[in-house]
Amino acid sequence: MKLGQLPFFDQLQDSQTVLLAGAGGGFDLFHGLPLYFWLTEHKKTVVLANLTFSNLYGVVGTQLSEAVMEVSADSGGSKYHFPEKHLCQWFRNRSEERTIHCIHRTGYVPIRDAYQALEERYKPDTVILVDGGTDSLMRGDECGLGTPQEDMASIAAVNELKAPKKLLACIGFGVDAFHGVCHAQFLESVAALIQTGGFLGTFSLMREMCEAELYRDALTHVIKAMPEHPSIVGTSILSALNGDFGDVHRTERTYGSKLWINPLMSMYWAFDLTAVAKRSLYLDRIKETATFEELTETIRRFRFNMVEIKPWENIPV
Repeated sequence: MKLGQLPFFDQLQDSQTVLLAGAGGGFDLFHGLPLYFWLTEHKKTVVLANLTFSNLYGVVGTQLSEAVMEVSADSGGSKYHFPEKHLCQWFRNRSEERTIHCIHRTGYVPIRDAYQALEERYKPDTVILVDGGTDSLMRGDECGLGTPQEDMASIAAVNELKAPKKLLACIGFGVDAFHGVCHAQFLESVAALIQTGGFLGTFSLMREMCEAELYRDALTHVIKAMPEHPSIVGTSILSALNGDFGDVHRTERTYGSKLWINPLMSMYWAFDLTAVAKRSLYLDRIKETATFEELTETIRRFRFNMVEIKPWENIPV
Protein backbone atom coordinates (compact mmCIF):
# COMPACT_ATOMS: atom_id res chain seq x y z
CA MET A 1 0.00 0.00 0.00
CA LYS A 2 1.22 3.50 -0.84
CA LEU A 3 0.34 6.99 0.28
CA GLY A 4 -2.81 8.06 -1.54
CA GLN A 5 -4.24 4.55 -1.60
CA LEU A 6 -7.21 3.93 0.67
CA PRO A 7 -8.14 0.30 1.41
CA PHE A 8 -11.88 1.10 1.43
CA PHE A 9 -11.84 2.35 -2.17
CA ASP A 10 -9.42 -0.39 -3.21
CA GLN A 11 -12.11 -2.85 -2.08
CA LEU A 12 -14.60 -1.19 -4.43
CA GLN A 13 -12.49 -1.06 -7.57
CA ASP A 14 -13.75 -4.35 -9.04
CA SER A 15 -17.22 -4.25 -7.46
CA GLN A 16 -20.06 -4.52 -9.95
CA THR A 17 -23.26 -4.59 -7.87
CA VAL A 18 -23.29 -2.85 -4.50
CA LEU A 19 -26.03 -3.07 -1.86
CA LEU A 20 -25.83 0.24 0.03
CA ALA A 21 -27.91 0.13 3.20
CA GLY A 22 -28.61 2.31 6.22
CA ALA A 23 -27.87 0.35 9.37
CA GLY A 24 -29.56 2.14 12.21
CA GLY A 25 -32.87 3.37 10.98
CA GLY A 26 -34.26 6.77 10.11
CA PHE A 27 -31.80 8.68 8.00
CA ASP A 28 -28.77 6.35 7.96
CA LEU A 29 -29.13 5.66 4.25
CA PHE A 30 -28.90 9.40 3.58
CA HIS A 31 -25.44 9.48 5.13
CA GLY A 32 -24.36 6.96 2.51
CA LEU A 33 -25.54 9.12 -0.40
CA PRO A 34 -22.05 10.57 -1.08
CA LEU A 35 -20.89 6.97 -1.53
CA TYR A 36 -23.85 6.32 -3.82
CA PHE A 37 -22.91 9.26 -6.04
CA TRP A 38 -19.28 8.11 -6.16
CA LEU A 39 -20.26 4.53 -6.97
CA THR A 40 -22.65 5.47 -9.76
CA GLU A 41 -20.10 7.89 -11.20
CA HIS A 42 -17.77 4.88 -11.41
CA LYS A 43 -20.40 2.84 -13.26
CA LYS A 44 -21.36 0.55 -10.39
CA THR A 45 -24.90 -0.78 -10.06
CA VAL A 46 -26.21 0.34 -6.66
CA VAL A 47 -29.21 -1.06 -4.78
CA LEU A 48 -30.51 1.14 -1.94
CA ALA A 49 -31.95 -0.13 1.34
CA ASN A 50 -32.68 1.32 4.77
CA LEU A 51 -33.74 -0.02 8.13
CA THR A 52 -36.73 2.25 8.43
CA PHE A 53 -38.55 4.04 11.22
CA SER A 54 -41.45 4.66 8.84
CA ASN A 55 -44.80 2.94 9.34
CA LEU A 56 -45.18 0.83 6.19
CA TYR A 57 -48.52 -0.73 7.01
CA GLY A 58 -50.90 0.18 4.21
CA VAL A 59 -48.06 1.42 1.97
CA VAL A 60 -48.20 0.10 -1.59
CA GLY A 61 -44.92 -1.41 -2.72
CA THR A 62 -43.20 -4.64 -3.73
CA GLN A 63 -42.93 -7.00 -0.76
CA LEU A 64 -39.71 -9.03 -0.98
CA SER A 65 -40.08 -10.71 2.40
CA GLU A 66 -42.12 -10.20 5.55
CA ALA A 67 -39.79 -7.42 6.68
CA VAL A 68 -38.71 -5.64 3.49
CA MET A 69 -40.71 -3.55 1.03
CA GLU A 70 -39.52 -1.76 -2.09
CA VAL A 71 -40.99 1.76 -2.21
CA SER A 72 -40.91 4.49 -4.83
CA ALA A 73 -41.79 8.15 -5.27
CA ASP A 74 -45.40 7.05 -5.85
CA SER A 75 -45.77 4.98 -2.67
CA GLY A 76 -48.36 6.32 -0.29
CA GLY A 77 -47.65 6.60 3.42
CA SER A 78 -47.33 8.92 6.37
CA LYS A 79 -46.98 12.58 5.45
CA TYR A 80 -45.21 13.13 8.77
CA HIS A 81 -42.41 10.54 8.56
CA PHE A 82 -41.49 8.78 5.33
CA PRO A 83 -37.94 9.91 4.41
CA GLU A 84 -37.44 7.07 1.95
CA LYS A 85 -40.38 8.19 -0.22
CA HIS A 86 -39.21 11.81 -0.09
CA LEU A 87 -35.74 10.72 -1.17
CA CYS A 88 -37.27 8.86 -4.12
CA GLN A 89 -39.11 12.07 -5.00
CA TRP A 90 -35.85 14.03 -4.79
CA PHE A 91 -34.31 11.57 -7.27
CA ARG A 92 -37.33 11.99 -9.54
CA ASN A 93 -36.90 15.76 -9.45
CA ARG A 94 -33.44 15.09 -10.90
CA SER A 95 -34.99 12.90 -13.63
CA GLU A 96 -33.76 9.73 -11.96
CA GLU A 97 -36.20 7.03 -10.92
CA ARG A 98 -34.93 5.17 -7.84
CA THR A 99 -36.56 2.76 -5.44
CA ILE A 100 -35.54 2.11 -1.84
CA HIS A 101 -35.96 -1.16 0.03
CA CYS A 102 -37.36 -0.39 3.48
CA ILE A 103 -36.52 -2.96 6.15
CA HIS A 104 -38.92 -3.02 9.10
CA ARG A 105 -37.65 -2.17 12.58
CA THR A 106 -37.98 -5.65 14.07
CA GLY A 107 -35.82 -8.31 15.66
CA TYR A 108 -32.83 -10.04 14.12
CA VAL A 109 -34.58 -12.96 12.38
CA PRO A 110 -36.86 -10.88 10.09
CA ILE A 111 -34.01 -8.45 9.36
CA ARG A 112 -31.76 -11.38 8.42
CA ASP A 113 -34.48 -12.75 6.15
CA ALA A 114 -34.88 -9.31 4.56
CA TYR A 115 -31.19 -9.08 3.68
CA GLN A 116 -31.19 -12.63 2.37
CA ALA A 117 -34.17 -11.75 0.12
CA LEU A 118 -32.25 -8.73 -1.18
CA GLU A 119 -29.19 -10.87 -1.82
CA GLU A 120 -31.22 -13.50 -3.65
CA ARG A 121 -32.85 -10.88 -5.88
CA TYR A 122 -29.84 -8.69 -6.70
CA LYS A 123 -26.81 -10.91 -6.00
CA PRO A 124 -24.52 -8.08 -4.85
CA ASP A 125 -20.80 -8.72 -4.74
CA THR A 126 -20.39 -5.91 -2.20
CA VAL A 127 -22.50 -4.71 0.73
CA ILE A 128 -21.85 -1.36 2.41
CA LEU A 129 -23.65 -0.77 5.68
CA VAL A 130 -23.75 2.91 6.69
CA ASP A 131 -24.05 4.16 10.26
CA GLY A 132 -24.91 7.80 10.93
CA GLY A 133 -22.85 8.06 14.11
CA THR A 134 -20.19 5.72 15.47
CA ASP A 135 -22.03 3.65 18.09
CA SER A 136 -21.99 0.60 15.78
CA LEU A 137 -18.41 0.02 16.97
CA MET A 138 -19.44 -0.41 20.60
CA ARG A 139 -18.80 -4.07 21.39
CA GLY A 140 -20.88 -4.19 24.58
CA ASP A 141 -18.68 -3.41 27.59
CA GLU A 142 -18.44 0.35 27.04
CA CYS A 143 -20.00 2.82 29.47
CA GLY A 144 -22.66 3.68 26.87
CA LEU A 145 -23.85 1.81 23.79
CA GLY A 146 -25.91 4.58 22.20
CA THR A 147 -28.83 3.03 20.31
CA PRO A 148 -27.46 -0.44 19.51
CA GLN A 149 -30.56 -2.44 18.54
CA GLU A 150 -30.84 -1.56 14.86
CA ASP A 151 -27.10 -1.29 14.24
CA MET A 152 -26.24 -4.66 15.72
CA ALA A 153 -29.16 -6.49 14.11
CA SER A 154 -28.09 -5.06 10.74
CA ILE A 155 -24.42 -5.95 11.27
CA ALA A 156 -25.33 -9.48 12.33
CA ALA A 157 -27.65 -9.92 9.33
CA VAL A 158 -25.20 -8.58 6.74
CA ASN A 159 -22.41 -10.69 8.22
CA GLU A 160 -24.42 -13.80 7.30
CA LEU A 161 -24.62 -12.88 3.60
CA LYS A 162 -22.59 -14.64 0.94
CA ALA A 163 -21.32 -11.44 -0.70
CA PRO A 164 -17.51 -11.57 -0.75
CA LYS A 165 -17.10 -7.96 0.40
CA LYS A 166 -19.00 -6.64 3.42
CA LEU A 167 -18.04 -3.16 4.62
CA LEU A 168 -19.13 -0.73 7.33
CA ALA A 169 -18.85 3.05 6.97
CA CYS A 170 -19.53 5.40 9.90
CA ILE A 171 -19.89 9.18 9.72
CA GLY A 172 -20.73 11.72 12.42
CA PHE A 173 -17.93 11.46 15.01
CA GLY A 174 -19.11 13.13 18.21
CA VAL A 175 -22.84 13.12 17.52
CA ASP A 176 -23.46 10.01 19.65
CA ALA A 177 -22.47 11.92 22.78
CA PHE A 178 -26.14 12.97 22.60
CA HIS A 179 -26.91 9.29 23.40
CA GLY A 180 -24.17 8.75 26.00
CA VAL A 181 -21.42 7.24 23.83
CA CYS A 182 -17.83 7.73 25.01
CA HIS A 183 -15.77 8.61 21.94
CA ALA A 184 -12.50 7.66 23.61
CA GLN A 185 -13.93 4.12 23.64
CA PHE A 186 -14.87 4.44 19.96
CA LEU A 187 -11.23 5.28 19.23
CA GLU A 188 -10.19 2.30 21.36
CA SER A 189 -12.34 0.10 19.10
CA VAL A 190 -10.70 1.59 16.00
CA ALA A 191 -7.29 0.83 17.49
CA ALA A 192 -8.32 -2.79 18.10
CA LEU A 193 -9.52 -3.08 14.49
CA ILE A 194 -6.22 -1.66 13.24
CA GLN A 195 -4.50 -4.56 15.04
CA THR A 196 -6.67 -7.16 13.29
CA GLY A 197 -6.58 -5.52 9.85
CA GLY A 198 -10.24 -4.56 10.01
CA PHE A 199 -9.72 -0.80 9.68
CA LEU A 200 -10.00 0.43 6.08
CA GLY A 201 -9.14 4.10 6.53
CA THR A 202 -10.77 7.50 6.93
CA PHE A 203 -11.73 10.14 4.39
CA SER A 204 -13.47 13.49 4.68
CA LEU A 205 -16.42 15.05 2.95
CA MET A 206 -15.77 18.66 1.95
CA ARG A 207 -18.51 21.11 1.06
CA GLU A 208 -16.83 21.78 -2.30
CA MET A 209 -17.22 18.13 -3.37
CA CYS A 210 -20.08 17.48 -5.79
CA GLU A 211 -21.04 14.40 -3.73
CA ALA A 212 -21.33 16.56 -0.61
CA GLU A 213 -23.39 19.18 -2.46
CA LEU A 214 -25.84 16.53 -3.64
CA TYR A 215 -26.00 15.02 -0.14
CA ARG A 216 -26.79 18.44 1.32
CA ASP A 217 -29.46 19.05 -1.32
CA ALA A 218 -31.15 15.67 -0.79
CA LEU A 219 -31.10 15.96 3.00
CA THR A 220 -32.39 19.53 2.93
CA HIS A 221 -35.22 18.49 0.59
CA VAL A 222 -36.38 15.74 2.93
CA ILE A 223 -36.04 17.87 6.07
CA LYS A 224 -38.28 20.49 4.43
CA ALA A 225 -40.78 17.77 3.56
CA MET A 226 -40.74 16.49 7.17
CA PRO A 227 -40.18 19.62 9.29
CA GLU A 228 -41.30 17.91 12.49
CA HIS A 229 -38.75 15.09 12.12
CA PRO A 230 -35.36 16.53 11.10
CA SER A 231 -32.32 14.28 11.36
CA ILE A 232 -30.10 15.16 14.34
CA VAL A 233 -27.14 13.36 12.77
CA GLY A 234 -27.79 14.89 9.35
CA THR A 235 -28.14 18.46 10.59
CA SER A 236 -24.98 18.02 12.68
CA ILE A 237 -23.01 16.77 9.66
CA LEU A 238 -24.31 19.66 7.57
CA SER A 239 -23.13 22.05 10.28
CA ALA A 240 -19.69 20.44 10.25
CA LEU A 241 -19.56 20.68 6.44
CA ASN A 242 -20.38 24.36 6.77
CA GLY A 243 -17.42 24.91 9.11
CA ASP A 244 -19.51 25.42 12.25
CA PHE A 245 -17.91 24.48 15.57
CA GLY A 246 -19.08 23.83 19.11
CA ASP A 247 -22.60 24.08 20.52
CA VAL A 248 -24.41 24.84 17.24
CA HIS A 249 -28.06 23.77 16.86
CA ARG A 250 -29.99 23.47 13.59
CA THR A 251 -33.06 21.78 15.00
CA GLU A 252 -35.28 22.26 18.03
CA ARG A 253 -34.88 18.53 18.73
CA THR A 254 -31.45 19.22 20.28
CA TYR A 255 -32.36 22.35 22.26
CA GLY A 256 -31.51 21.92 25.93
CA SER A 257 -28.54 19.65 25.20
CA LYS A 258 -24.96 20.60 24.47
CA LEU A 259 -23.60 19.65 21.04
CA TRP A 260 -20.00 19.49 19.90
CA ILE A 261 -20.04 20.19 16.18
CA ASN A 262 -16.52 19.54 14.91
CA PRO A 263 -14.60 18.86 11.65
CA LEU A 264 -14.38 15.12 12.44
CA MET A 265 -18.16 14.84 12.03
CA SER A 266 -17.86 15.02 8.24
CA MET A 267 -15.30 12.21 8.13
CA TYR A 268 -16.05 8.61 7.15
CA TRP A 269 -14.47 5.81 9.16
CA ALA A 270 -14.40 2.58 7.15
CA PHE A 271 -14.13 -1.00 8.38
CA ASP A 272 -14.37 -4.63 7.36
CA LEU A 273 -17.82 -5.53 8.66
CA THR A 274 -16.91 -9.09 9.62
CA ALA A 275 -14.03 -7.80 11.75
CA VAL A 276 -16.47 -5.50 13.55
CA ALA A 277 -18.96 -8.34 14.06
CA LYS A 278 -16.29 -10.59 15.57
CA ARG A 279 -15.55 -8.03 18.30
CA SER A 280 -19.14 -7.89 19.55
CA LEU A 281 -19.64 -9.52 22.93
CA TYR A 282 -23.36 -10.15 22.44
CA LEU A 283 -23.99 -10.57 18.71
CA ASP A 284 -24.86 -14.28 19.03
CA ARG A 285 -27.34 -13.52 21.81
CA ILE A 286 -29.62 -11.47 19.57
CA LYS A 287 -29.94 -14.13 16.86
CA GLU A 288 -33.07 -15.67 18.39
CA THR A 289 -34.99 -12.39 18.49
CA ALA A 290 -38.00 -11.92 16.23
CA THR A 291 -39.34 -8.57 17.45
CA PHE A 292 -37.81 -5.23 18.33
CA GLU A 293 -38.96 -5.68 21.91
CA GLU A 294 -37.14 -9.03 22.16
CA LEU A 295 -34.05 -7.45 20.65
CA THR A 296 -34.12 -4.61 23.18
CA GLU A 297 -34.71 -6.95 26.12
CA THR A 298 -31.87 -9.28 25.06
CA ILE A 299 -29.40 -6.40 25.01
CA ARG A 300 -30.75 -5.09 28.32
CA ARG A 301 -30.25 -8.48 30.00
CA PHE A 302 -26.75 -8.74 28.57
CA ARG A 303 -25.85 -5.35 30.01
CA PHE A 304 -27.47 -6.16 33.37
CA ASN A 305 -25.31 -9.28 33.72
CA MET A 306 -22.06 -7.63 32.64
CA VAL A 307 -19.40 -8.19 35.30
CA GLU A 308 -17.43 -5.10 34.36
CA ILE A 309 -18.42 -2.05 32.32
CA LYS A 310 -15.71 0.40 31.35
CA PRO A 311 -15.92 3.80 33.05
CA TRP A 312 -16.25 7.02 31.12
CA GLU A 313 -12.96 8.26 29.71
CA ASN A 314 -12.26 11.75 28.43
CA ILE A 315 -10.07 12.19 25.38
CA PRO A 316 -6.91 13.72 26.94
CA VAL A 317 -6.10 16.35 24.32
